[in-house]
Amino acid sequence: MKEIEISTEYIALGPFLKLSDCISTGGQAKFFLQETQVLINGEPDQRRGRKLYPGDKVEVKGYGTFIIVSSS
Repeated sequence: MKEIEISTEYIALGPFLKLSDCISTGGQAKFFLQETQVLINGEPDQRRGRKLYPGDKVEVKGYGTFIIVSSS
């Protein structure tokens, strides 16, 4: 499980995908989410704006499992 560190209260799913190197640009998020299964805390979600908080577990099919951690 890879840790993704954020310095804010939350990160949206779209920017998270870029930060975790699943996509190379933010513009790819919409299409990526339509084609790739993403589970947040075990539940499927395709909303680019979905807020992810420290402690959330994100599973991206073909890319691995990530956990959100706070840098503070």
